[in-house]
Amino acid sequence: MIDIALHQDSSATQLKDISRRQAISAKYLDHLLSSLRKAGLIRSTRSRQTGYSLSRPAKKITLKDIVLVLEGSLAPVDCVDNPGTCPQVKTCRSRKVWGKLKKEMEKVLASVTLQDLVDSKKIKGKSSLQN
Repeated sequence: MIDIALHQDSSATQLKDISRRQAISAKYLDHLLSSLRKAGLIRSTRSRQTGYSLSRPAKKITLKDIVLVLEGSLAPVDCVDNPGTCPQVKTCRSRKVWGKLKKEMEKVLASVTLQDLVDSKKIKGKSSLQN
């Protein structure tokens, strides 16, 4: 997603270019991009070669949006989202802690936008060029 955002100004970013720059196999990357496209975070353009672009500005896409699409729930244990999976859910002493952990992780991820990461990458890139 950072790669797409960084190269958004030119034209739609091609899978092969992302794959090369990020050292991710094209097959695996295609799987990730498909999930992100189905979730509405990116769009694909079909021409001679398919390209990808963000479906909305990077400042309106949070890490939470991305992580939930690619990883699913942030609950560290199943019973946080699905109480029926554990027969001890009513007496469990730790379930509440796991629920708080999930909420805090979501809060942190929701506080960081894709634009924040793009800006951070651009700043880091400039400073490393100067050193």
